[in-house]
Amino acid sequence: MKPKYSPPPVAPESTGPLFKRLLKYVKNYRLGFVLAVAGMVSYSAIDAFFFSQIQNFIDNGLTEKNSELLFYMGLAIPFIFITRGIANFLATYSLSWVGTHVVNELRQDVFNHLIKVPVAFHDQNSTGDLIAKITYDIEQVQAASSKALMTLVREGAFVIGLLVVMFYLSWQLSLVFLVIGPVVGVVVKHVSRRFRMVSKRIQKAMGNVTSVSEQMLNGHKVVVMHGAQGIEQQKFAHITGKTRQQQMKLVSTRALSVSAIQIIASLALAAVLLIASNPSFLESLSTGAFTTVLTCMMTLLRPLKLLTTVNSEFQKGMAACASVFELLDEAAEDDCGDKEIERIKGKIEFKQLNFTYLGKEQPTLKDINLTIEPGTTVALVGKSGSGKSTLTNLLTRFYEYDSGEIKLDDIPIKSLRLASLRNQFAMVSQHVILFNDTIANNIAYGMLDKVSREDIEAAAKAGYVTDFTDSMPLGLDTQIGENGMNLSGGQRQRITIARAILRDAPVLILDEATSALDTESEKQIQTAIESLSQNKTVIVVAHRLSTIENADKIVVMDKGEIVEAGTHQTLLAHNGVYRQIYDIQFVGH
Repeated sequence: MKPKYSPPPVAPESTGPLFKRLLKYVKNYRLGFVLAVAGMVSYSAIDAFFFSQIQNFIDNGLTEKNSELLFYMGLAIPFIFITRGIANFLATYSLSWVGTHVVNELRQDVFNHLIKVPVAFHDQNSTGDLIAKITYDIEQVQAASSKALMTLVREGAFVIGLLVVMFYLSWQLSLVFLVIGPVVGVVVKHVSRRFRMVSKRIQKAMGNVTSVSEQMLNGHKVVVMHGAQGIEQQKFAHITGKTRQQQMKLVSTRALSVSAIQIIASLALAAVLLIASNPSFLESLSTGAFTTVLTCMMTLLRPLKLLTTVNSEFQKGMAACASVFELLDEAAEDDCGDKEIERIKGKIEFKQLNFTYLGKEQPTLKDINLTIEPGTTVALVGKSGSGKSTLTNLLTRFYEYDSGEIKLDDIPIKSLRLASLRNQFAMVSQHVILFNDTIANNIAYGMLDKVSREDIEAAAKAGYVTDFTDSMPLGLDTQIGENGMNLSGGQRQRITIARAILRDAPVLILDEATSALDTESEKQIQTAIESLSQNKTVIVVAHRLSTIENADKIVVMDKGEIVEAGTHQTLLAHNGVYRQIYDIQFVGH
């Protein structure tokens, strides 16, 4: 599925394009946005109107002793403030409604995109940083799209309204603001740049906080076993200390900017009083008009302060937008194939295959040539780092190879759609991944809408899952916790085998499937795997040679190259690398 839109990357320093791009998310909620703006403008217009009536109240109501005017003003004030309250509610509710929808959609887009980006992207970015983007960064966007935007629009409209009232009553006194306006603009521009820079540092620091916390929580047993609590505490204290420093820089910048603008505004107020002190000028201005202008000028200090203060929140939001949009601009997996296949026979060919991991100089795989016939079992053996698992990762297109070709049933895999390609494989790995759900739903993961309860139960029985679920009160409907934390290693592995059985793919990849298990669990799982492997092409990545002695072909890899291939007996007779590995594992045992 294509993304909703793919705009060009936005420079983090540019607020305009960032905000314009954020507004594209508002288009589905434009009615709420229009109501919010109308409410904010109405709220500010009512306040400005109230100030405009001060002259009338003083000159006509008090000075002229017009009791009728004062009476009608008294009647009107409650209705004016009721209208003001309605406008405020409309603005607050509508903007929050739009903001929560926008943030929800943006967060969903980020989550969806993280699923689509290549495995290589996840290799290069820590999980903590990515989680911080989904949580902290998007929370900052919400602050910019609701609270900050409301203050900017409402207080901005109020400032404009006050200036209109002032210029209407005395344009000569109000001209002072044409002088201080550009000065305030320069201060705000400089401060905005500073806010953006510091906010980006805070976002990075928050990503580090998440990363360190995640590492400690995931590795808690290792931490306590090695008595490294103090090390982790110091590491976390160092990172949170940096975060605190950046936050204090933000606070000091905000405080200085507010003080600077208020000092500038006070100079303008002083200038007005000096001008008004001229006797001839004072005679031309009524008491009500002068009082209104003076009150408006003093009132301007508060919205100017709010505008400067909220600017920091707005710039934090824009910095977060830049971070989020940078992630959304990452290229998704290249699903360039146009062919769909239902089910392959299982023939696999690697031709002159070369691959180097991003950032590495030495190639991981060099000139790999290998043919796997349908229905056969091929084992890949060799030292760690020899390229065994990489070969299977290229087969499923988790990574894109540099040169050469991989074919399934004589069809180049790059001509196949990714979903169609990956449907041909079932994988059982030593790195078991389970979800915080029931055992049944974990077995049927990704297939719940395609299989029946009977299918799930049959797969569970074939994978020996029912051996332990039958003693559980809820059976297959037992919740297993995060990554199966409530289960043993063997039980978790059996669930992944049942998942592979249910998938019933023509090609089965076993990547060190039993290496982390005890002898009893290994025997049970080997039995389940033998059942699973019937009438399938099987690729086994193994360290223990005892698990692959009966393979149709054993491929020995070393430093990214195939150095030997043959059956167990022929390789032993060859007295090569395989024989060396065999002797290390079995001689003397």
